[in-house]
Order: sequence, then structure tokens, then C-alpha cells
Amino acid sequence: MNKTPKGNRLHVAIFGRTNVGKSSLLNMIAGQDIAITSPVAGTTTDVVEKAMELLPLGPVLFLDTAGLDDTSELADLRLKKTDKIFSPADAALLITEFGVWTDFEEEVLARTKAAECPVIIVVNKIDLKAPSPAFLRKLREKSERVVAVSSVGTKDRNRYVESLKRQLIEVAPEDFVKPPSLIGDLLPPGGIAVLVVPIDLQAPKGRLILPQVQTIRDALDSDAAALIVKERELAAILETLKRKPAIVVCDSQAILKVSADVPKEIPLTTFSTLFARQKGDLVAAAEGATAIERLKPGDKILIAEACSHHALQDDIGRVKIPRWLRQYVGAEIQADVSSGRDYPENLGEYKLIIHCGACMLTRREMLNRIQMAKEAGIPITNYGVAISYLQGVAKRVLAPFPAALLALERQLATKKKPGK
Repeated sequence: MNKTPKGNRLHVAIFGRTNVGKSSLLNMIAGQDIAITSPVAGTTTDVVEKAMELLPLGPVLFLDTAGLDDTSELADLRLKKTDKIFSPADAALLITEFGVWTDFEEEVLARTKAAECPVIIVVNKIDLKAPSPAFLRKLREKSERVVAVSSVGTKDRNRYVESLKRQLIEVAPEDFVKPPSLIGDLLPPGGIAVLVVPIDLQAPKGRLILPQVQTIRDALDSDAAALIVKERELAAILETLKRKPAIVVCDSQAILKVSADVPKEIPLTTFSTLFARQKGDLVAAAEGATAIERLKPGDKILIAEACSHHALQDDIGRVKIPRWLRQYVGAEIQADVSSGRDYPENLGEYKLIIHCGACMLTRREMLNRIQMAKEAGIPITNYGVAISYLQGVAKRVLAPFPAALLALERQLATKKKPGK
């Protein structure tokens, strides 16, 4: 990500009057002092560029501009450089403060509209004075995206940053939120992916389920081969292959048997884990799975399904995962279920969200759900990652994805219960 060229990054311009806190906001987002801040007007003399990785969006380039109301001797030069930012910007943050809306802000709105650049209004300095509901309503008449933050010395930094990220996800051009490869980047040309597909009550008659079909197609699109087998025949098939497969992918419910049959030197993961990466944020899912360690008797969890379906007797989300959680915790756990487009707003009452593979959602929708959970301070994980964790094989399932594996190990090092 650090080596991603500027042209391949999401360009986010930061506009506002002098000393409204543009540079402080940039520092808050970055988590470090990268822009000089000062009470002296006109401190930002040039466009400050900051390239960073802003997960889950990816590579981003922030452009901190000079104050629009700059009246210093160098004002004309500064504002000319600021003017040039409207064109390349993919999104804009317009910074203001409570009760202040002037011709300068109106000009930015007009310029961004002319450039077809989506704008997010950010009300800064709410640590000094909170904006009134009337002022926020006024701003929402100008832009549907309004965020209130404090960019200096705040304990709520993570909440503010997550809120901003969710807004950026919603306005980012489609090519910045397009799904990454499902399995193709894990396969060399001519490589073999062994896909372990159970044929059980949940398998539709005469066909495969959507995640399996999409994985096969992605392997073929990547000039690789997909070998399909049921779990009972896996060991025998592996012995007949002249060369090792590049990866084995199985249904999450079969992970214990499959992990025993697949030699340690062969990468192994699950279909649901692949979708956690393609449709959402696998690092967040890995971190979220460790919250299982902190569940206590009586805690509430949310099972979130992306589609509505008729629940079978041993349904994976409504029956099996809650049962495995109760067994792991050793006590009763309350599991609520949301399905389809019904994603509850009261996320704060849950200790953990376990989401399906989201094969029926767009990536933007899934990223929004993840951001909503983060804003509420609730860990979120995925069916496949959670099942692998409960079965004790999460590290192996995440091994093909180093960043996610590292996130899991870091969380475990700091948050695992004594004796676990």
C-alpha cells in the first residue's frame, strides 16, 4: 500500500476557512502529526499531500489545502494551488464549525458540484461547543452527508474516524470499492485449487451454492484449475495428484475433518473466509473473532444474514453457530438473528456480530455494515472465521492472508482470557 502510485489512490481534498481545523483533522485521521497546526492564520502555505492506507478503502491520498478566506500577502498563490485540487479530487471534506456558514462554504459546494465531486460537511471543534440540531438540519439541506467531530485531543478519535470512513465508503467511486479477487490471486497460472464441497441438506438439488460457483469461475478466470470433491473423498484425491494443489478450500462446517486430511504444507481456507475478504474486511473479521474469548453468560450476539431463507433443522447461522458458542463459553448465550436488508440500528446492545459470507450484498453494503459496527464499538466477524476460531484452526485458515493472521495473533496476545 505504501508504494501505491498517486494515480491509483482515492483523492480526498480537505477544504475550509483558515484555522477551522483542516490540518488538525488530517492529523487525527492519520493518527500522527503530518501537517503543521498553529493558531496563526495561513499556516498551511501549500497543498499538503498525505498518502496512507485507510482500511477498508485501501490506498488514499489526502490533500490539505490553504484556507479559502486567506488574506495574507501570499493568498493569491495559495488559493490558485487550492483551485487546482477540485478537478482531481474524488471526494471532498468541507470543514466548518458550529454556527458558521459563509460565502466561502457556499463557494466550495458550488465548485464541488460543478466538478461532480461528492462533499462531506464536517463540523469540527465540537469539544468547544456542540452544534445545535437546527444548525445540523441546515447543513443537511446542503449536503446529505454531515459529520460532527473534534479533531484535537479527544478520546473519541476512533469513533470520529470510523464515522468519516463510512461516509467516504458511500461516496467513493465504484472502482475504489470493487471486490478484490476471490481466489485468483492465490493461484499461479495453471495452479490447482481443490474445492471441498459438501452435498447435504443445504445444497440445492442439481446445483452448487453461489459461493462455490463464484469460486470456480474466479479460478477459471485466473487461468487456473478447480478440482471439486466431497470431504469423504478428499484424502484419496490428494494422493492421486502428481503435484500439490496451490490451495484447498472447504465449507466451514467441514473444516475440522478437512484440516486433518490436508498436509500442513498445503494452504487451506474456507469459502466463507474468501468472501470475508472479497466482500468486506478480513482483518476486521479476524480481530472480531477474538471477542469470542470475552463472551460471558447471558451476553447477546447478533447473527446477521444477507439473505432471507427458510431455516433448516440444523441451520448454520441460527442453530449451529449459537450452539458452538454456548459450548465454547460453557454457558447460555442469547443469539438474535437479522436477515436480508434488516440490519438493526441498536448494535450497541450486542457483544459480537457474526455475519454471513454476504454473497448477496455488494461490497459497499458490507463495508457499511462493518463501519456501523465499528462506530458502535462492537466487534464484527464472519461465519467462516468464527467457526474456524471455535474449532481451533483459525490460524491455519487465515495463514494464506498474512495481514489477517497478524491481526488475529496481536488481538490474542493482548485480549485472550487467562487459562484459555
